Amino acid sequence: LTLIAAAAVSLIASGAQAADAKAAEALAKTSGCLACHTIDKKLVGPSYKEIADRYRKDKNAPASLAQKVKAGGKGVWGDIPMPPNAATPEADIKELVTWIMTLKK
Repeated sequence: LTLIAAAAVSLIASGAQAADAKAAEALAKTSGCLACHTIDKKLVGPSYKEIADRYRKDKNAPASLAQKVKAGGKGVWGDIPMPPNAATPEADIKELVTWIMTLKK
């Protein structure tokens, strides 16, 4: 019985993660992020998987990336600047960064 309960919890958790990923991807679309980024290949900016790979071991990355999304930036990934996203709510930026950091190459 305990094994069945553990399996059920695991399935529910993975289903919730999949739903969260779908919601975050939809948020990236509605926020305009996908005009410059894709999940798995460079467009104007780096792919989300490249970002996650570069910052995966940095425990401060989620906070610093959220700040960079909000304020914009230039130079880390090349000469093309990322414009600021000051109108995007902090909670949305946090959700997007959290999702990006889960992606694997």
